[in-house]
Formats: sequence, C-alpha cells, structure tokens
Amino acid sequence: MRIIRAEIITIGDEILYGHILDTNSQWMAARLSELGIKVTKIISISDTREAILEAVQHSDSDIQLITGGLGPTKDDVTKTTLCEFTEDELKIHPVAEAHVRELFESRGLPFTEINRLQAAIPSKCEYLHNAAGTAPGMWFNHENRIIVSLPGVPVEMKYLMSEEVIPKVKERLKPPMLAHAYLKTAGIGESFLAEKIAHWEESLPEEMKLAYLPDLAEVKLRLSSFGGHTVEELQKKFEEIIPIIDDFVYAKEDVTIEKSIGELLLNQNATLSTAESCTGGNIAHQITKVAGSSSYFLGSVVSYANSVKLDILKVKSETLSNFGAVSEETVTEMALGVQRLTGSTYAIATSGIAGPGGGTPGKPVGTIWMAVTNGNETITKKLNLNRDRLGNIEYTTKAALNLLRLQLRGIWQK
Repeated sequence: MRIIRAEIITIGDEILYGHILDTNSQWMAARLSELGIKVTKIISISDTREAILEAVQHSDSDIQLITGGLGPTKDDVTKTTLCEFTEDELKIHPVAEAHVRELFESRGLPFTEINRLQAAIPSKCEYLHNAAGTAPGMWFNHENRIIVSLPGVPVEMKYLMSEEVIPKVKERLKPPMLAHAYLKTAGIGESFLAEKIAHWEESLPEEMKLAYLPDLAEVKLRLSSFGGHTVEELQKKFEEIIPIIDDFVYAKEDVTIEKSIGELLLNQNATLSTAESCTGGNIAHQITKVAGSSSYFLGSVVSYANSVKLDILKVKSETLSNFGAVSEETVTEMALGVQRLTGSTYAIATSGIAGPGGGTPGKPVGTIWMAVTNGNETITKKLNLNRDRLGNIEYTTKAALNLLRLQLRGIWQK
C-alpha cells in the first residue's frame, strides 16, 4: 500500500525570531495524520523569495502545504515566488475580488487597490475560497506534486483546510485509512513501561506500529495501522496488556488525566477540593478546564502563606514549627483541613519548594510533599524534582492528580 507523504512549510520571520509560536503546523499535521497521510517534514522559513524557492524546488513529497506570506504588503512574497516557480503570472480572480470587495464594503470601509490585489492569484492555480478572510488559498498541480498555499492566520488556515483542502485531498489522492488507538499511563517511566510490555510489542503484526509518546509525568501509547485494521481492532489488541499495566492506565482513549479523574468522581458520586501551596492553584485550574467539573469540584484554598495554612486550613502551629511547611505532616493536615472546610469527599494538598530559590541542605529545591485524603485514609508522597520552577509545578500537578486516581481506584502506593 502506497503511503502518501506530505511536507508542511510555515513562512514568516516572526516565527524564526521566536515572536510567535507555530501552532499551524501541529494542527495541520494532526489533520493529515487522521487522513492517513504521513508528514515527513515540517520546516519554518524566512519570508524571502530565496527561502521559498529553496523549499519548493527540493521536495520529494506528494503534497506540500505552505502557510503564510499571502498578505497585501511588499514583504509578503509567497504568491509572486510561486508564480516564478510555476512559470505563471498573477491575475485578479473575479470571485476572490467580489468576496474581498463585499467584506470591506459591508464594514463601511473603502475598497482600495491594495485590497484588490489580495484577489490576485497565479492564473494556472486552483482558487480556494476563504470565507474566513481576504487571502484566497491556492492549489497547484505541479509535476506530479500538489502544492497548497494558505494564509498564516490560524482561523483562516483552519477554515480552508477543513472546507477546501481536506475534501479535495480525500477525493483526489484517496489516502489509505489510518487507524489509531491509545492508552494513557501515569506513574511509570517510558523505559519501565517498555520493559513490562516488551514481549507483547515483539509479537505485534508487521502492519501495527507502537509508539511511546512520553510527556510530563505520563506516557501515551499509540497503536497505529495503515489501512489494515479498524480502531476497534487496535483497541482490542491493547486489551491484551491491560492485565500487565492496569495500575498505570488512566484512560483507553486520548484524554487528559483530569478528564479521566472527573469521570471517576462522577461514577462514585464523589466531590473534590484542593489545598495548594507550591502549585498555586494549578491543580484546581486543570480540574476546572474540564467541562462539567462543577458537578464534582467544590473549591480550592491557595495557602501560599503559613498564616493561611494556620487560620483557614487549621494546620497546627506546632506542626509547622516542628516539621516545617514542606513536610508530610503539614500536607496531611492541609488535606484534612480543606476537606472539612468544603465538605468534599476527597481532597488534595501540596507543599514544596518550586525554586529557583528557597532550598536548604535538608530540603533542596524540588522537594515536594503531597497528600490525598478521603477523611478516613490519607496517602502521601514525596517528590524530589530537578526541573525549573514551572516544570516542578506542572510535574507536581500531574503527580498529585495521579495520586488521587490511585485512591479513587483503591490502589495504594506509598
């Protein structure tokens, strides 16, 4: 089965300078992958004639997707360069001109010559209508290769991809169906996970490919097949390793751990609150990003100062004096305190030294304590991290959520 290969090229000095993040490529690559098209290269280039020519002249892909450089100003040279490459000339496209004119006149704005030039496209390319903006997309059939040029504005690029490009790719290229299945794990590193399922991985049929996709405090497993198997068949194949790694699996689809925890809480008719020091409310933030979290999340106390721990959470003063704010004893009392305060079924507490300052020889930067309680039983865990401040906060958030997952499932890990 022939695999269709694609390249994604983003044009813009603002990307190369680091002024903006290239989110277009990630979104486009995901959509192409869903179609069964293999993205072999993603590059960002300068908004210059030479850079664009270099990119389009040296390609062995079946389709090149280019974003950016379609504005009306002199520094946007994508259209003229593609004209040069395809030995063509720019001409005003009547449908594009009428669309741009209508957009400006409907807003009470004058339709100037520079606006009219937005409707100029190479005469031999196929016009792609951009209802979301003024810059039309362009489809070139060039020497057994397709070149698609799209505006760099994300909302316009996404509209053109969804309404124009993807339907044409399906119709004209007829890519093989690509199926993916996922397992999401937490609490186990990539190498340890690979060791546990090594025998199963070695027995996979040739048309199935397993990928390890590690992220902060978790590893996603992706099982893929080009044209040979359905998603349901891949999911059934994953079921073979559930008995081996069940304690670490938090989802059998591509969802976040906070969404998975929300479902566990709903299934148990349970509620949650948090008492956060070093994470500064980030756990609550992640939980409430999930639609419907008001059904199970009651609230949070960001007890950054010891006075808040004492006055609101009712942590004992002797606990802070004897053990310090970053201790197992303190997070235990924090968790019980916020649970009493909110009346929640479960509570999470965190306290630690996120850095870069504040560490001591006994408690260096990256020392974190967390606790999860249901009122009757409290489980705690200590982390010794070596990331930067934000990394320590994010890792602690994921680890605390996983600790809650373990308690919700009745899996006790000290």
